[in-house]
Amino acid sequence: MSSKQSKRKITAKEIAIFGMLGAVMYASKVIMDAIPNVHLISLFVVAITIVYRKKALYPLYIFVFLTGLLNGFGIWWIPYLYIWTILWAVTMLLPKNMSPKKAVIVYMLICSAHGCLYGVLYAPFQAIAFGLSLEGTISWIAAGLPFDAIHGVSNFFLGALILPLSKLLRKLSQ
Repeated sequence: MSSKQSKRKITAKEIAIFGMLGAVMYASKVIMDAIPNVHLISLFVVAITIVYRKKALYPLYIFVFLTGLLNGFGIWWIPYLYIWTILWAVTMLLPKNMSPKKAVIVYMLICSAHGCLYGVLYAPFQAIAFGLSLEGTISWIAAGLPFDAIHGVSNFFLGALILPLSKLLRKLSQ
């Protein structure tokens, strides 16, 4: 087997780690539900992407599936299929060899931007699902701006934990 094939193949250890990470992501969201729009999901998505790259999609979609399974696969859940993937994709585009000082700031800004834009990212689905006009979509986004601001600010500060978490994940992977 070539080294390229072994990188793509998921190991038993990774299956266990990815299942645990997906469950921890979901549990962290449930625990933090008491504080609206403050959660650790962006922190986890960026950290697991730094460590596991393409394979980070496994724990990400375990989290998404658990969210639907345990909260109901309602219409609200459908945007989860792409919203977190956008953060994963942006993280994948970042250079791997940033200095730690630069990386901390970049990760904090990426997490913050994702939180601030959450309503904008959710809006295309809302427009399609509920037949909103452009004006209706813009109104829907505007109504959610205070919540997106909270989301963005909290993601900014929680983003400071990405490097320590990614170091821990690397240790678990070895």
